[in-house]
Amino acid sequence: MSTGSIPKPVAGVSGFVDDRLGAASFLKRNMRKLFPDHWTFLLGEIPLYSFVVLLLTGVFLTFFFRPTMGEIVYDGSYGPLRGIMMSEAYASTLNISFDVRGGLLMRQMHHWAALLFVAGMMAHMLRIFFMGAYRKPRELNWVIGVLLLMLALAEGLTGYSLADDLLSGVGLRITAGTMISFPVIGTWLTFFLFGGQYPGEDIISRFYSIHILLLPGVLLALITAHLMLTWVLKHTQLPGKGRTNDNVVGGPTYPSFMAKSGAFFMFTFGVIALLGTFAQINPIWLYGPYTPANISAGSQPDFYLAFLDGALRLMPSWEINFLGFTLPMSVLIPALVPAGIIMTGLALYPFIESWVTGDRREHNVVDRPRNNPHRTSIGLAAITFYGILWLIASNDEIAAFFHLSLNMLTYTGRVMIFLGPALAYYITYRICLGLQRRDAAQIGHGVETGVIKRRPLGDYIEVHVPPNEGIEALIRGKRPIPTISTAVEDEEGIPAAKKHRRLARLRARMSRVYGGEKVPLDGARGHDGQRPDGQGAEGRAAIGSGTGSGTGSGTEESGRPNR
Repeated sequence: MSTGSIPKPVAGVSGFVDDRLGAASFLKRNMRKLFPDHWTFLLGEIPLYSFVVLLLTGVFLTFFFRPTMGEIVYDGSYGPLRGIMMSEAYASTLNISFDVRGGLLMRQMHHWAALLFVAGMMAHMLRIFFMGAYRKPRELNWVIGVLLLMLALAEGLTGYSLADDLLSGVGLRITAGTMISFPVIGTWLTFFLFGGQYPGEDIISRFYSIHILLLPGVLLALITAHLMLTWVLKHTQLPGKGRTNDNVVGGPTYPSFMAKSGAFFMFTFGVIALLGTFAQINPIWLYGPYTPANISAGSQPDFYLAFLDGALRLMPSWEINFLGFTLPMSVLIPALVPAGIIMTGLALYPFIESWVTGDRREHNVVDRPRNNPHRTSIGLAAITFYGILWLIASNDEIAAFFHLSLNMLTYTGRVMIFLGPALAYYITYRICLGLQRRDAAQIGHGVETGVIKRRPLGDYIEVHVPPNEGIEALIRGKRPIPTISTAVEDEEGIPAAKKHRRLARLRARMSRVYGGEKVPLDGARGHDGQRPDGQGAEGRAAIGSGTGSGTGSGTEESGRPNR
């Protein structure tokens, strides 16, 4: 092995490792792996680096935290609570905050990192959804991402409850009430988790084991699988010049991505450290120890669980009495339906979309959100649904601050939970079509320059210039959404069963609505019968004569399978 200009100690170590593990070719190959150069692809780094900070600060906190509900008299350095009976869990948390050097900083960094972990995961998932990066061959990685989000919510709930302060105790009381409302298994599940009748004696120790052992282990395994699949399947990339389903345009792992990623980790760590230093969060000494007889006014959960609290506040007091059993629908529906709609919809969406469109191609180039208006509209409708529930979780604070009627806010929320997503869907769909028309106009007429020119006949026109190559390649990266036709016979020409024919017709109808070309770049009429620039059929020749040559290639390529 030739060492060249490599320092002898480095060459010796690398040679020793390569002779025994054969790692040189592996490292050489993977150090040249390309990563797309676009800021949205760094959104996934935020939860990853936040998770690293969570692990580091969490290890520090476990050295001093005592996960037991045994009652003691507090005699620590925080004067206002000295002499008060409290659990050892709460007392040890106070000790970390006031008596352990750097303890309060670690606590606050841990809490801020948890919030950033979930927020970053949500932002990353929205990027994947709106750009269609979940499609074949990445469906499994998408499902793993949904599982990671669900586990992150559970991890946040268990960690939030460990301090055993009054605010977290209120959340535990809601958790116990929700669990005990489950038919048949509710009572047994609650007794098992709490170690008896609420509040029990074991909930803190059991949540502690779940929080530091079970959930982090599963999270680590799923994150590893997620990263490995991302590495093997390669990254998706935005449409643009020279970008196809068969290549990756970007910078290599070393030195480009490693330098960028390392700097981004330090930036993330620095933001979390600054937040932990200057932005107070979860001051448990102001809340006091939890006792079941007390409740704090204006209590608010962390943002990622607020939608469940909002659903509880929004739901009418319905219950069903049958054969001596009571089903509290006012608890069951808020606990199961909103989370079920969001999580189940996210997990199944790639497979539902593939079934509706019949698209079995590989997609390594993502869509611009405007180019799949129904998907984008569905996503915004789901965000609106989540946002209304999140807002209603603070209806008491909103009513008090703005001097509004609490009942009026609740009734308004019950209407908007249905009306809001529908309005968001319609408005988003129209905006997407408008953006597609603007793209088609740029291809057909060019980009407005703001320069007004007078023609020989005396009329005035604005001078247009062709878009630059990057913008034109981005626009021409649009591909029609596949559709299927009604199939009432199988491959051998045998008529399908009646129920299968009905399903085939329903699928074809859904495919025509969801897929197809809404606003073609070549100026043909779209799904809504309108021209890209709002004109009728008489303007077809004018727009078609814009640049012309690129449109035909886009149409031909849309019919080829993307490998």
